[in-house]
Amino acid sequence: MSGDKDTSARPYRRVVVKLGTTLITDGTNRLDLETMASIVGQIARLQRGGSEMLLVSSGAVAAGRHVLDPTGEIGNVLMRQALAAIGQGRLMNSYEQLFLWHDVHVAQTLLTRRDLSDRMGYLNIRNTLLGLIKYRVVPIINENDVVSVDELEGEVIGDNDTLSAMVANIVDADLLIILGKTEGLFTGDPNLDPDARLIRRVPSFTDEIESLAGPSFDSRGRGGMSAKLNAARLATASGVDTIFASGTIANVVPRLVDGESLGTYFPTGANRMESRKRYMLSQIRESDVIVVDPGAVRALVRGNKSLLPAGIVDTHGDFKRGDVVLVEDTDKNRIACGISGYNSHDVHKIRRLRSDLIGRTLGYHYGDEVIHRDNLVLLATSESAQS
Repeated sequence: MSGDKDTSARPYRRVVVKLGTTLITDGTNRLDLETMASIVGQIARLQRGGSEMLLVSSGAVAAGRHVLDPTGEIGNVLMRQALAAIGQGRLMNSYEQLFLWHDVHVAQTLLTRRDLSDRMGYLNIRNTLLGLIKYRVVPIINENDVVSVDELEGEVIGDNDTLSAMVANIVDADLLIILGKTEGLFTGDPNLDPDARLIRRVPSFTDEIESLAGPSFDSRGRGGMSAKLNAARLATASGVDTIFASGTIANVVPRLVDGESLGTYFPTGANRMESRKRYMLSQIRESDVIVVDPGAVRALVRGNKSLLPAGIVDTHGDFKRGDVVLVEDTDKNRIACGISGYNSHDVHKIRRLRSDLIGRTLGYHYGDEVIHRDNLVLLATSESAQS
């Protein structure tokens, strides 16, 4: 299968790939290692070429079914937890072996909605995922079904399509690829309607598009077209282009990253940095401020550097680790805002110190940076740093 080049596509460097249960099990109670090996090889080749790759994978519950072999629907929470506990290890072992063929290391990351909604949890997850891709490790992410149960309202993400969009938002991904057995979004059910046609591009979420969602769940996976559309809406609102495509297409991931028109493309209408800036500005309390010296201003604005304690003059307010704070110069000009890696009392203690003295001063060490550049949005221009 081939497609035209999508010349409007952005340069895609940081990519989240989501694999559905039906794709990696071929609709059975066992993992389809041939399909998994193909996609793993594609991800590994992209990583060697300089791309930053993250993988959100379903399949743990399905892999567990191969051991316990329950019949019919999985409606019992205890059964689902047992299947997830059994299958997650098998799933990760398969990925680890497949990636090792390409000399690529992987790391398991199991998340719950509680992790993502908690301020500290969000910061820790973001730092961990960014750290893994910095060290050329592919994070393999799944919802932690062992502790996420339907009876705990608000604690369940519910499907890995939504999780993949959340992850894409957390790491500021350029592209989210959601792969299944279906080629993309159709005007009708292609299994029932011979006239159903593939929708190549969805520039906006109209009522007509929403009506194509169909059922939310099936007997094997927890997602469906409704969940995929919700994921696309979340990701594109965060500045992330999103594509639904079939994982059975030859070399599908590199072709999509290269901008080839396959599946259904959801272009974002939002600038990722502007989306992040709006989020951070919405979380700021005017009283929470870190004051920095001219050297730190130049490093932040002109050098795209992280904020280190050596450049900090003072703090105002009572903020916690993980809070969004303002960064101002000594003349009270707003320079940036960002997520603080230390609380206000800690920042006050380590101001003007070298980063290697943080642990000795505080008795613990969360990192060399007070605000890492990946958690910082500039509010000043390069011209203001020169004045």
